[in-house]
Amino acid sequence: MMNSWSSRALTSVEDAWQNRDGTTLSEYLSFRHPHVASSKLQVSNPEAAVEKIVEPPLDEIVSAHLRCVTAVNNQEFMPAYNYQTGMVQAVTKLLQSQRDQNWALPVMCAACLDLRMIAVQADKQVTHRSVESPMEIFEKTAECLMGCFRICAADNRSTEISTKRWGMLPLVNQLFKVYFRINKLHLCKPLIRAIESSPLKDNFSLSQQITYKYYVGRKAMFDSDFKSADTYLSFAFEKCHKKCVRNKRLILIYLVPVKMLLGYMPKKKVLAKYDLLQFWELVEAIRSGNIRQANKVIQQHQFFFIKCGIYLILEKLKVIAYRNLFKRVHYMLDTHQIPLEALLIALKIMGTDDIDLEEIQCIVANLIAEKKIKGYLSYSHKKLVVSKHMPFPALSSIV
Repeated sequence: MMNSWSSRALTSVEDAWQNRDGTTLSEYLSFRHPHVASSKLQVSNPEAAVEKIVEPPLDEIVSAHLRCVTAVNNQEFMPAYNYQTGMVQAVTKLLQSQRDQNWALPVMCAACLDLRMIAVQADKQVTHRSVESPMEIFEKTAECLMGCFRICAADNRSTEISTKRWGMLPLVNQLFKVYFRINKLHLCKPLIRAIESSPLKDNFSLSQQITYKYYVGRKAMFDSDFKSADTYLSFAFEKCHKKCVRNKRLILIYLVPVKMLLGYMPKKKVLAKYDLLQFWELVEAIRSGNIRQANKVIQQHQFFFIKCGIYLILEKLKVIAYRNLFKRVHYMLDTHQIPLEALLIALKIMGTDDIDLEEIQCIVANLIAEKKIKGYLSYSHKKLVVSKHMPFPALSSIV
């Protein structure tokens, strides 16, 4: 049974409900509130006590929350996940019943955030015990979040202050985190369309906009849309508060390779500031066209690059290294008819020994096709004939 302290806490929850104070209510129903550490609220059967103080439909939400708190404190994350799922479903019903109101949106956001966080812990636990498919946990999480998202997106009221559409971006950001975790980025497309077509897209809180731009930028990078990726990730980095060093570092992990693919090489002091010197040796190798050194650096930091999901993106930088080396050869020879033999010698000087003229022809042909070199191959004379006007266009004007 709950004691008098617990009864007072439940009374405060009920008061917030009666006053339609969604912010206060969300604090009481969030795992970021200190009450989750109190043993006084950790009971196995809270329903009876809750129903005496809290009226429907809030009683179902509060009971599920208290059961979840107890399970989490007992390190039983799978039962906790199931209780939190029930809580989100109850919140979904509440939102459906409040057709002309949106004051419960903070409760929805808090419940959905906790659901995703508990799903992460449940995933670790079931993976360790080999009880249930981790993928299934996150798929169920996405379904619950989508239930709330559909309700928010379906609110077509013209009154912006009271529309549930204010809950769309927080939910999209939570869904992004789930989809990126289970590698289902194609499911992000309809969410992005929904936000981009929303009249509220520029009026959400800055923190929510930064998170959104960060994930959309990452997706654009994986889609090889590097200009869009640069735009989104640059917004996220520039608007992120300077004291949020960890978040700015996370953004830079993806912004740096995007900038490099566009021809902008980062400065060493910037990489050092955010503890990303893994990129510096790669920058030097790409600039000089040293393919062997680029391979060495990528392999040396392979675990870091794979963990961040940028390993394959960095492989594309080798093309930039070839371009930069051939550009240097062009300036050294000072001719628009470059012998392929000269390119072969340059590559061997840079440590690429296992290559022949046929491979050089393939590399050059690809660079011409990608418009990184303006010119053509003369197979009969075994020469690269480049344009007399800007034979090596700026990468930013190509990609």
